[in-house]
Formats: sequence, C-alpha cells, structure tokens
Amino acid sequence: MKLIVGLGNPGTKYRLTRHNIGFMVLDYLSAKHDFSFKAGKGSYYFAKQKLSTEDVFLVKPTTYMNRSGLAVRQVMDYFKVNLDDLLVIYDDFHLPLGELRFRGKGSSGGHNGIQSIIDHLGTQQFQRLKIGIGDQFRNAVDFVLTPFNKKEQEVLEIIIPAAAEGVFTWLRDGLDTAMNLYNRNVIEVE
Repeated sequence: MKLIVGLGNPGTKYRLTRHNIGFMVLDYLSAKHDFSFKAGKGSYYFAKQKLSTEDVFLVKPTTYMNRSGLAVRQVMDYFKVNLDDLLVIYDDFHLPLGELRFRGKGSSGGHNGIQSIIDHLGTQQFQRLKIGIGDQFRNAVDFVLTPFNKKEQEVLEIIIPAAAEGVFTWLRDGLDTAMNLYNRNVIEVE
C-alpha cells in the first residue's frame, strides 16, 4: 500500500494558486488513472486505486496548508500506512519554476505544511516531491497564495505531467530511480 499526499488549500479560491500544486498533481493522476475522491474518516479526501499491483491512496488534506500534518497522521493511522510508503507532494518557492526534486528526508525548509507533517509524525524521515514554483517574490505568503499567471499556467502543462510521471516511477521503481530520472528542471529540457 502506498500513500501519496498532495498539499494544498481546499476551495475554489485557492484552486490555481502556487501553494496548490500538490493538489494539481493529484488531480492529474486521478484523471489519468480513473481515481475518484471521497470524504475520508478525518480531515481529508482520498481516492484508492490499484496501480502496478499496488494499492495506491491519493490524499488531499482539508485542513488548509498549515495544519496538513493532522490529516496525514489521521490517514496513516486509519489505513495503517508505513512511513516508508508515504510520498508528500508540495510547492517549494526556493526552487525555480519547473524544478522537480525527490527527497527521502529533510527539514521543512520554511514550508508550514511540511513542518506540520514533521510535527505530527515526529520525524523528518519521509519521502517527498518538491515542485519549484519560482523564486521571484518579496512576501512569501502573498506569493504562494497568488494564482499562477497565464504564462506559468501554460508551463504547468509540462510540469504537472512530468511530476505525475515521476510519482509513477516512484511507485514502480522506488525513490532512487525517481531521483535519478526526475531531479531536474523539466521546463529547461523541453
């Protein structure tokens, strides 16, 4: 069983904001592989499907970003998911737009959603996929909560499928292979 959590904020107000790129990747995966989201037994929506002989859960917390750890803890406890089977997908404003970076562990890097997960799990030892959303900002809070501009939305059509393929590689071949193949800027190589 694998658990893939995409971070974001619920509601249409935030749908196209930079902070919601984790939700965007899950939406792409769910459309491509016929997942259907429903309310979970906690503060999250989830979808379950079998991919490559593995039960895969896609999870969207409904707690808003800064309390994501609550939802992650709830779903891991409810479905009895091992920490090694967790992948968290989220935005990183320290990385340029289009940069993908799989990691096996690490600090929050100032990301409140990741810090919440670290706090609720009691460890930094969980796998994640960071997606660069650009670094041209003055106020981080304002930047992550603003929608992608028209040009950025066009390149999301490259970024989101590449991130989804990276996730599928992680599912099929593991973290090391995903890191080797996808830790790069997917816009620059197009």
